[in-house]
Amino acid sequence: MSTMSNSLADNHTESFATAGLSQGDVSDFFALLKPRVMFLVVFTALVGMVVSHPNVHPVVAFVSLLMIAVGGGASGCLNMWWDADIDAVMTRTAKRPIPAGKIEPGEALAFGVTLSAGSVIILGLVSNWLAAGLLAFTIFFYVIVYSMWLKRSTPQNIVIGGAAGALPPVVAQAAVTGHVAWDSIVLFAIIFMWTPPHFWALALVKSGDYQRAGIPMMPNVAGPDSTRTQILVYTVLLAPLGLAPVALGFGGLAYAVIAVIGGLGMLALALQVYRLRQGEPAMKVAQQLFAFSILYLFLLFATLLAEHGLGFFRPVFG
Repeated sequence: MSTMSNSLADNHTESFATAGLSQGDVSDFFALLKPRVMFLVVFTALVGMVVSHPNVHPVVAFVSLLMIAVGGGASGCLNMWWDADIDAVMTRTAKRPIPAGKIEPGEALAFGVTLSAGSVIILGLVSNWLAAGLLAFTIFFYVIVYSMWLKRSTPQNIVIGGAAGALPPVVAQAAVTGHVAWDSIVLFAIIFMWTPPHFWALALVKSGDYQRAGIPMMPNVAGPDSTRTQILVYTVLLAPLGLAPVALGFGGLAYAVIAVIGGLGMLALALQVYRLRQGEPAMKVAQQLFAFSILYLFLLFATLLAEHGLGFFRPVFG
């Protein structure tokens, strides 16, 4: 294991010093930004802005949102640079630009560092330095704490590392208001609590991939049964947490309905995952939970966006 770690360290150190010329095109560089993840960053950040009801110039709001997106993409790029060795042995990541040989590691490193620095500096100049500092911390946490440390060292990698993916609403609120309030903290908590059942459902399906790559995901360390139990526990905590915006007064009637129905759906699927212990039906329901969890989070945030951005807000209390 130490020999493998030394080899990985040597490879990453070498890519700092050398940057070959790639054969990649614009689409390959865009793929480095993990566009699907970047969409989630933009979407949740936009909701964080809208629920804050800021009195801010639209250009400032747009540039702030763009820089949060660029910062999120830069994090994904640096994650791909660092994880190129394990991406090459996993079926779902083997075609990414670096393991596929389309972009050189050193070039991806330079691209990611440039975007990271640029997004933080521009956000600070256009908006405020609190938001810029939070964006810098988000990038640092995802790249250094999660990618370089947690991902390869502990089965709690997704739990702790999920904080980085949950921070965009907080950064966005700080960008348009100059402070952080309870509404963005609640949005952070929902995403944070959603992350383990979402990713562990996928990990149950892709455990062989993670095993080959040497990543200590929960099913490979604690076992599938323990993972199913933890998925259920986190989902039991997530479902009522999804109603916190209603209790705090920034989630309306439509949101309450979606949160209740979606939470019950998550619970039903998590319970099925817990009860089905082996075979193809167990893998199928884990895949269903993974897919439904994406829909669940999207509907929660989309409903908040519609209520506050389109004037659909109807308070549940009062």
